Amino acid sequence: MAGILTSLRNTVISGFVLAVILALIYAGMQGYDGYSFGAFVFRWLHVISGVMWIGLLWYFNFVQIPNMPNIPDEQKPAIGKVIAPAALWWFRWGAMATIVTGIILAGFNGYLVEAYLLGLTDGVPKHTMIGIGMWLGTIMFINVWFVIWPNQKRALGIVEADADTKAKSARTAMLFSRTNTLLSVPMLFAMVSAQNLF
Repeated sequence: MAGILTSLRNTVISGFVLAVILALIYAGMQGYDGYSFGAFVFRWLHVISGVMWIGLLWYFNFVQIPNMPNIPDEQKPAIGKVIAPAALWWFRWGAMATIVTGIILAGFNGYLVEAYLLGLTDGVPKHTMIGIGMWLGTIMFINVWFVIWPNQKRALGIVEADADTKAKSARTAMLFSRTNTLLSVPMLFAMVSAQNLF
């Protein structure tokens, strides 16, 4: 067991192996319906990706940013040069995977256009609510890839920038990260309510 748990790669692979076993148990009990199971798989991947994305968003906003002033200056390079770049890699690719799987899922279930049009074409409240969630998620994705990440590259010194530009970039990245934190709450409400209240 230590061989599995001491390696992140082995831990993740083992988690997916257990999920495959659960899928086989499900197929044995329920039978296999390709469409339903396909929609489920994309919803599951969407949730896994979203947990990675929003989990890191909340890590940055609830843990890293508020505690940076408490870290001695000589220790800050470990955050800026090692931890933050790694976390930002998973953060932005978690955002990408969440958006891609969400769009596939909406298309799979036949409400992609209706949801992005906020249910205005069909008057279906579920499409309005999931559409609000999809638009909020899309705005958050755009913030990650086109505002937060470019500014973090300058702030962390991944790309060259003078001290004033680094400071301005760090502030911009923080404000857009806080914007995403704000939007994450109603986005999750919209997504979950669309699946459970309608």
